[in-house]
Amino acid sequence: MSLKIKLKKSFSEFQLNAEWEIGKEIGVIFGYSGAGKSLTLRMIAGLLKPDEGSISAQDMVFFEHSKKINFPPQKRRIGYVFQDSSLFPHFSVAENIRYGMREINGKAGEDEVHRLAAAFEIEDLLGKFPKEISGGQKQRVAFARALIGNPVALLLDEPFSALDNPTRSKMRHFLREVQAKFPIPIVVVTHDVFEAYSLAEKLIVYSDGRVVQTGSPAEVFGNPENLQVKALVNVEELCRCSIFKHRK
Repeated sequence: MSLKIKLKKSFSEFQLNAEWEIGKEIGVIFGYSGAGKSLTLRMIAGLLKPDEGSISAQDMVFFEHSKKINFPPQKRRIGYVFQDSSLFPHFSVAENIRYGMREINGKAGEDEVHRLAAAFEIEDLLGKFPKEISGGQKQRVAFARALIGNPVALLLDEPFSALDNPTRSKMRHFLREVQAKFPIPIVVVTHDVFEAYSLAEKLIVYSDGRVVQTGSPAEVFGNPENLQVKALVNVEELCRCSIFKHRK
């Protein structure tokens, strides 16, 4: 199973031209703000149409400019978790999770909600509302909602940036647990150097709308291919925090 993209999109003062592929792993798109990271996720999800290119996952083509294929978001089976979790405030936790279901109804649907809640350790929160739970719990609910539709890929747009540092650390461990339970391509967007190194199995470095280097964290951080990448991957700072030697 893999997620493969080749995208071109022109904006007034910016051009996105990106091509990469990941398998059943955590791929981290890393780069400065404005490099095109979140725009890439929006195009994969079908929220923004590329000018050219293709998007496919698990042998399903969601977008192919040359063949005029462009599936709407609800037909792409792509899970999406936003920076602020984007839960519906007037829905309970159970209702928020259920919202992610596409074709599961009745008792089977309820069973699936409870299965996901158990997997994310939020069963005791099902009757609560978003204002009654913590930031980390909200993100767990958002993950459950994104995965209940059995997606072929999961997109995470800076999912932990609004959390405090201790909670962020816990959620990074949580993401690896998610990957173990749901072996699908997972794409994480971040501009945080520590998060990029500690989470990525494949690192995709963006600069000014282009992919400037890909590889494992050790390859990219240990051997940046150009000055753009070298400026992004501050190895000295990582060494001071010991994360370079001990990924947590």
